[in-house]
Amino acid sequence: MTRIGVWVCFVLFLFTTSACNNNNDRKEYSDQKSTGAKHKWHWDNEHRQNEDAGYAQVVKVGNMLYISGIPTEDLSPKGIDQVYRALGKCLMANGASFADVVKETLYTTDIETMKKYNDVRKKFYKGDFPAATWVQISRLYEPDCKLEVELIAQLTDGK
Repeated sequence: MTRIGVWVCFVLFLFTTSACNNNNDRKEYSDQKSTGAKHKWHWDNEHRQNEDAGYAQVVKVGNMLYISGIPTEDLSPKGIDQVYRALGKCLMANGASFADVVKETLYTTDIETMKKYNDVRKKFYKGDFPAATWVQISRLYEPDCKLEVELIAQLTDGK
């Protein structure tokens, strides 16, 4: 019985070390495959990022665009329109449009007011809405802001 126990432990040891090595190989392959050039865009900034706050307005990796939040203090139809126009400029500067947006995250200090003026937002998508998450929060990075919207867009092959 002791001999069988030793063999079982030995086989389990070999299996465990073999499985760990296979996971490491898979991780290295995945890391190599996922690395790619990261391109930044930040309004008319030669550094392509905001050095003070430490962010880029848009980061493009492969065919994906990650657009940092655009804030406003004005939670009215005019203020919401300005946010989405600025997001549109970010998209256009990178060869995209609202039709390419796959995810929208909206942060607001007053979700009921945002729901009231939702039609302003919806017109930019022209009926082709992305996945969206709306979150009411107590405060944004800029203390007087009441709304901030960030986007993720997927570029088609031709873009």
